[in-house]
Amino acid sequence: MRTLLCFLVAILFPFSVSAQTLLLPDRVFDGEDIHEGWAVLIDGATITWVGPVAEAPRTTDRMELEGMTLLPGLIEGHSHVLLHPYNETSWNDQVLRESTAERAIRAAIHAERTLMVGFTTIRDLGAEGAGYADVGVKTAIRKGIIKGPRMLVAGPAIVATGSYGPKGFNPEVGQPLGANPADGMDDLMREARTQIGNGADFIKVYADYRWGPNGEAMPTFTLEELTRLREVTESSGRPLVAHASTDEGMRRAVLAGVETIEHGDGGSQQVFEMMASRGVVWYPTLAAVEAISGYGGWKKGVDPDPERIVAKKAVFRQALALGVPIGMGGDVGVYPHGENAWEMELMAEYGMPTLAVLRAATSLNADTFHLADRGRVRAGLLADLVAVAGNPLDDMRAVRDVRLVMKGGEVVRDER
Repeated sequence: MRTLLCFLVAILFPFSVSAQTLLLPDRVFDGEDIHEGWAVLIDGATITWVGPVAEAPRTTDRMELEGMTLLPGLIEGHSHVLLHPYNETSWNDQVLRESTAERAIRAAIHAERTLMVGFTTIRDLGAEGAGYADVGVKTAIRKGIIKGPRMLVAGPAIVATGSYGPKGFNPEVGQPLGANPADGMDDLMREARTQIGNGADFIKVYADYRWGPNGEAMPTFTLEELTRLREVTESSGRPLVAHASTDEGMRRAVLAGVETIEHGDGGSQQVFEMMASRGVVWYPTLAAVEAISGYGGWKKGVDPDPERIVAKKAVFRQALALGVPIGMGGDVGVYPHGENAWEMELMAEYGMPTLAVLRAATSLNADTFHLADRGRVRAGLLADLVAVAGNPLDDMRAVRDVRLVMKGGEVVRDER
């Protein structure tokens, strides 16, 4: 009886199953290489076939993408969806003066802007004083309440007592902090488990911060503390990642077994060699450095590069030459959400081959974040796809000219 019913449904309602659609761009970047004259077949939320147009399965539904390059949905590796640009409101005032409700509403807008420019997945590196609002934003997107990318979230992140801000207040007056303090083995274990229990997909720790005698960046946790934190985090099936900008902070974090280093401005040749040999991925956040320099009055192309940018370019090229795996993540939130591609442009400008930049924003990020279902255009993976005009292999600025965005096979932007 059940077989007969299925047969009748198929006859009476031939389109009740997911329709297949063949995408026909000029070229496909599959997460590894560019292929001219390829097509991609999707069925519902999934890619079902990829290959030369001449070998494409026959289907009545075809989507012409003339003059375009089809890529996997881009993956933002370092985002703060609850922050907005510091030239609008300082970080201190966002933490101290903006309610969690206001920040969550802003985050919903930020999430949609991010999706519409082709970033279908983001890793969010901390709520910066908004508790677990990032978990709430992720949940709202998953339920379809708001539009946005798939999210991996850190929750509050972990800092050493006394190291993080806002600072400068009467110590007798309590004020909100941008992350949760913890110290010593038991406290770190408890805080990590609390954050995991409240929905964190990974744990972020500040391995150093600007708390030296003269306000300079200095390490915060001992190697033993970081190692124990990694063990606790890893036992839950989650990675530990580290904010680290000093050579010693980076060294301790790498030895402790973190999976990624964020910022890394002060890394030495020795520590970058360690990262390369251990496969620790670096997120240099170039765009944040340029944005903050711009807020301070620097005019790119007019003024000489400030010392911090000169140093950042040098350390980027050093890490590149040493074979450090470099992911794409710009610390967006420091600058406007929706401008995510700026980091890709700077990576190319600072010396990374364009093909490597495309990989960094797709397959490398997917592998780094343990996302086996995306980051490539391959049969069996999610139909998270973006089409851009032109060829980003020739000019990285092409990734800004977004014409089509699909998330799970659903068209969320169509500018063809």
